[in-house]
Formats: sequence, structure tokens, C-alpha cells
Amino acid sequence: MTAQGEWVAAMWLALWGVLVVAAAEHVRDLEISEGAPVGTRVGFIGDGSGGDSGPPYLIVPVPGSAVDNELIIEQTTGEIRTRVPLDRETRASYSLVAIPTSGENIRVIVRVLDENDNAPTFPSPVMNIEFPENTPRDVKRTLNPARDLDLGVHNTQRYNIVSGNVNNAFRLSSHRERDGVLYLDLQINGFLDRETIAAYSLVIEALDGGSPPLRGCMTVNITIQDVNDNQPIFNQSRYFATVPENTTVGTSVLQVFATDTDAGENGQIEYSINRRQSDRDGMFRIDASTGLIAVNKPLDFETKEVHELVVVAKDRGAQPLETTAFVSIRVTDVNDNQPTINVIFLSDDATPKISETAQPGEFVARISVNDPDSKTEYSNVNVTLEGGEGHFGLATQDNIIYLVIVSLPIDREARPNYTLSVIATDQGTPPLHASRTFHLRVTDVNDNAPEFSSPVYYANVLEVADPGTSVFQVTAVDRDEGPNSELTYSIRETSDSHSGWFQIDPRSGLITTKAHIDCETDPVPQLSVIATDSGTPPLSSTATVLVTIHDVNDNEPIFDQSFYNVTIAENEPKGRCILKVG
Repeated sequence: MTAQGEWVAAMWLALWGVLVVAAAEHVRDLEISEGAPVGTRVGFIGDGSGGDSGPPYLIVPVPGSAVDNELIIEQTTGEIRTRVPLDRETRASYSLVAIPTSGENIRVIVRVLDENDNAPTFPSPVMNIEFPENTPRDVKRTLNPARDLDLGVHNTQRYNIVSGNVNNAFRLSSHRERDGVLYLDLQINGFLDRETIAAYSLVIEALDGGSPPLRGCMTVNITIQDVNDNQPIFNQSRYFATVPENTTVGTSVLQVFATDTDAGENGQIEYSINRRQSDRDGMFRIDASTGLIAVNKPLDFETKEVHELVVVAKDRGAQPLETTAFVSIRVTDVNDNQPTINVIFLSDDATPKISETAQPGEFVARISVNDPDSKTEYSNVNVTLEGGEGHFGLATQDNIIYLVIVSLPIDREARPNYTLSVIATDQGTPPLHASRTFHLRVTDVNDNAPEFSSPVYYANVLEVADPGTSVFQVTAVDRDEGPNSELTYSIRETSDSHSGWFQIDPRSGLITTKAHIDCETDPVPQLSVIATDSGTPPLSSTATVLVTIHDVNDNEPIFDQSFYNVTIAENEPKGRCILKVG
């Protein structure tokens, strides 16, 4: 520390000692504008009232007040001048204590007066915000406010939109909070439409209350966000095209085109054909991305000459919008049709079948031929029938309607199916051919009785067999089908046989003992087994089963009487029989 610094510190301590002891002191308030040039007189320490003893003064700056660096104080005169340009925003006041040679101490406070030397300043020169295009009117968005270091009227007073406010789409509002900052809001002033104006670039200025006012600017870039408020629009409301009927599948017919002024997925279009209202058979298809319509199935002029399509263009928005256009496709005729054959089967359920009991001359099917190109029945056609091995033929009276008839008796058991082909040949040059092949099923009737594998069967069983013992299994077959071939077995009861000793399973034909059997009563009982089918009426056949019962030693000897009485002469010779028992 220098000698002068030590002296100032000592004087400062002495001053405070005096201030503690003194009952009062003078306070001298001075003011100077912050824009005053260097060397401008601020004033004098003494006010000229004679309340102090005047100069010279001992100057004691208040610590941290920067008096020595920024002010010049003449100790001999008490004059105070500026040493440097003052800045209220950096330092708003200076404080010092002047100690005269006699009299009371003087506290001098120099206040720096504000001037409008600071323009409002925004935190950043550019601000980016977004508004959906369906934002309602008067909706606010808070913007970064401008800050001004000046005070009072020299602070920020208002905001203006300088440029970029096309169609007066926005307006500003502001309010001042307790912190003295003038806050700024941007409000929707009308209705936004991204498809008309997709973005705005507003230049906003902040002005203070100076005269003239100082100002600062900020650019606000506003992006209008798209909402799906526009449906696709076709470039035509109706489209027309012509295509030959022999066009191959996949051939392009025409292309539809729609646009959507929305952005992103809201403006991306997918094409489709409304199948509920048109083209339910899917004769045409459309590329979902390009709108290209192509043939999807073979066309036929004779079936349909004009196809009306309802084409839908739908965007990909979260809530998609769509529009429709009509496409009229005319099919032109090509002479590419051979004779057509129509077959109607005359069975009870209109299927290709005939009963095996059908007699020659009975009808199987009705056949008609026509020419699709002329859409009239085409009589100049030669019709023939192939297959059937002579059991079927054709009959006609007008060469238009033909009848397939039975020519020879048929037997399902000999052949259950026939493949027949009807061939139609026109008289053109070269002739065109058409054929229709069908498989005719011969239906069964119950005309075959069951057949046993043998008319007589031989079986063996021990006479000690318990009831339920297996004896023999008979087997019969029926050449019919279905219920006509389902068999049931039974044993015919007769009074002169012992068939009651046996029983038979009606489904399997297994014969078992029903009761105890006895070889001594009937060593070879004879059974008549019947096989009956389930036809209407049922047919049956009979086979004989001879069951040999094998004897076992199951009987003890029995005398013909329990007591015998014999008289013999005493002179009977030796070896003579005197009694025979049995």
C-alpha cells in the first residue's frame, strides 16, 4: 500500500470515528446527465449556504463507489467534474464524504440521470414458430419480449409489425408485468390457409419512449402447418375409354389423375374402385399410386358391352377425405366365339346321373347350342355325342335342341360311371368347335340280393362250451351300394332244429352259443342263416351252417333197475350165465 493509500485509509477510519461521535452531518445531492461530456462540472461540495466552513476538503470516497476513477474533485475549491463518460446503466450514483478543515462533515451523493441511450433489444434476432392452419381467430402465441436498459419512458413502450403481415393475418398485443418488462403476444387476426400462404416472415420492431424513439427488430418466421382440409380433385369428372373384347389381362385402358393441395400424407392420394357400387366382378383393376386402370379378367362383349366404374381418390390423412369420378369403358365386339353348348340334366336334382333301371329312350339331359356373336340361336351347327359305349345317344327335331337318351340297358354293378362329350361344330370357314364333357353317374337300385361266400358252412364246438362261446362267422356281400348293401344277419327259428342253442351278431355275422348244448340230444344241429340288405324293399339270401357237437365223457353208467333177484339151482354147471344187467 502506498503512503497516500495509508493516509486515506487512516483518514477514513478517523472520519467514521467522527461520524459516530457527531450527532448529524450535511448531505449534498448533485445530479449529472449520463450523456455529459468529459470534464463537465457536476457541482460544488459546498452549497454556498455558509453551513460549512468551506474548502479545502479532505475527500474520503465510499469504498466501491469508483469516485477516484470516474470523477475529478478539486479539494481546494470543492468543484466536482466528470473524468470519464458516465453510464447510468453501469453505475447509477457516486458517494463520498468531504471533511472540511472545520465544521460538520458533508456526505456528497452524485446521481447519474438517465438518458435514452439504449435501444430495445430482443434476445435473438430470429424466432421460429408454427400455427396449424385451422387455428381459431384470436389465439395467442407469446414471443420473446425486447429488453431496454433505460428507465421509465425511455424503456420499451410499444411493438409494431413492420413488414411481412400479408393480408393483415396477425396482430400484436402487449402487457407490462411488475418486473417492468413489456411482454409481447402474437395473435391470429383472421383465418389461415396453408394452401394460400404456407409461411410468413414478420419483422417486428420494439420502440422506446424517446424523442426520437430508439428501436430494435426481430424477425418472426411463421410456418403454417397443414391440416387435411382439402379433398382430392380429379382433372375430369368423367372418363371414357374403348377396348376390344380380346384384350389380354393386364393391358392398360386409361389413367385417371387427381390432385390434393394439402401437404405430406394429407396430400398423398390413393386410387381404388368402389366395388360396392361398380365392377363387383373385378373385371378391371387400378394402380393405387398411379391411377392406371387395366384389364383384370377376360372381357366378353356378348356378356357386357359397357362397364361403368366408380373410381375413388382418397388422401392418406388421419381422417381421410375422398372424391369420386366415373369411368365408362366400352367393349367392342370381336368375332372370336365358337358355338356354345348348354347342358341341363333332367335328374331330380339337376346333376348328371341316371338310374340303372332306366329303359332305352329315357331322357338323360337337354342340350342347346347357340352363337354368342350374333346372340341368337345358331341352328347351322353339327352336334355329336362321344363316349358311353353305345349305351347313350342323341335325338333332335330342329338341330337346336338335343336330347341325350338311353340307348341300351345299363347296370351300375357292371359300370357305375360314363364319360360323355358333346361336340358342336359350326359351318364356318374354318369351322369353330366347342365341346362339353360331363361324367354321368349311374345310381343304384336294390336289384342284387346278398351273396354268401358258400351255401353251406361247417362248424365244430364242444358240447361243454359255455354260453357265449364263438362257433363260426359267416360273411355275405351285396353288389349294390349305400343302404342297399348294408346287411343284417339272423338265424331262422324252426321247430325241428335246435337253433335256439345259438345266436348270431346281426352286424358281424358271428355265431355264438346261446345256451348249453348236448351232443346226445342232437350231435349235428343245422342252422339257417339269413343275410338281409337295407334296401326298399329289402332282399335276402340264406346259407346253411352245420354245427358238429363233439362228445365228451359227461355221463356215468346207469343200471336199468336198482335191485335184481335171481334163483339158481344147485346143480347149475360152472360158467353158466344166471343174470344180465344193463
